[in-house]
Amino acid sequence: MDDQGLQDLVRAAASRVPLDAAELLRGEPAERVQAVLERLPRQFARDVQTHLPPGLRPVETATTALELPGTVADLMEPIAAVLPESATVQDAIEFLRASRDARQITYLYTSGADERLSGLVVIRDLLLSRPDQALSELMLPSPFAFAASTPAGEAIKAAVHRHYPVYPVVDDAGRVLGTLRGWRLFERQAIEITAQSGQMVGVDKEERVYTNLWQAFRMRHPWLQINLLTAFLAGFVVALFEGTISQIVALAAFLPILAGQSGNTGCQALAITLRGLTLGDLARYPVRRLLGKELLLGALNGAFTGAVAAAAMWWTAAHAHNPQAPMLALVIWLAMVGACTLSGLFGVMVPLLLRRCGADPVTASSIFLTTGTDIAGMGLMLLLASTLVL
Repeated sequence: MDDQGLQDLVRAAASRVPLDAAELLRGEPAERVQAVLERLPRQFARDVQTHLPPGLRPVETATTALELPGTVADLMEPIAAVLPESATVQDAIEFLRASRDARQITYLYTSGADERLSGLVVIRDLLLSRPDQALSELMLPSPFAFAASTPAGEAIKAAVHRHYPVYPVVDDAGRVLGTLRGWRLFERQAIEITAQSGQMVGVDKEERVYTNLWQAFRMRHPWLQINLLTAFLAGFVVALFEGTISQIVALAAFLPILAGQSGNTGCQALAITLRGLTLGDLARYPVRRLLGKELLLGALNGAFTGAVAAAAMWWTAAHAHNPQAPMLALVIWLAMVGACTLSGLFGVMVPLLLRRCGADPVTASSIFLTTGTDIAGMGLMLLLASTLVL
């Protein structure tokens, strides 16, 4: 394939989503596919590779997992349309007519005498302006732009509040280096979000369905060992109240109920906190307000679910002719309120403290949250039973 044909194939692939780009390349020889991938943005090329048959993937990436991009430079495309701000509308129209990439051009960008990005021109405005008008008269001055070194996560947070189809990318001097399509940022965010649910249970964000058995085992097993060690702590707390459980057997049936309810309440608070960290909401919303809200939510949820659990305990104890049935019901209600309130506290503070310590709050939070809620819930219930009933 000649250079022009290769460039046309690169442009066609770059204008599509990764799955469609892979379909386009399926009929090409492996050498041409490799040449196209080398000319595509790095992260986009990696995404395309995940949809290619093994025989068309480069050898070094055929069995490796997806590597998420680190900066905007990994996602950007070469700039297609930059004109001096002194150019006229007629000049811009002629430029578009002569461009092979005209269908991919969403905006025209303008530069000043110092070659720095100075403005943005919407294609529609060209049609509504006089041919002799300078672009400086109809451009939108000082458009928002990403620095090439901007971390991809920070770019996603910025894009959430703008929703532009295309963003210019500039170097440290303000010169245009390329463009970044909004859908690529949100595709990257979708990958991160899908990775979060796995990370919370010890699945590495790089593990995919095609990751081989041994790699998957090495990624998952260490977290299961850590989770086992923390589970021993909860078991130790229960063992401290073995005498209480032996005297009030009904409590044993309510231990998993209390642990499950407080754990779910904590997971709700954890999910909201992680979402706030991911989207940058906590930069504007005070942590103390979030903490107060989650504590109150935990208390309210604990009070209402605790009422149902208390009624169940009263019925169970009364059915067993236990004279302490009302007091046991009170123990369950108080324990549920306290455990759910504490789980709201843990759901907010655990990820924040882990991030401050330099750990990944997504990967490690669920382990410490589960341990905290189990110890708080079961320990509180058994302590109340020992104090109020025995």
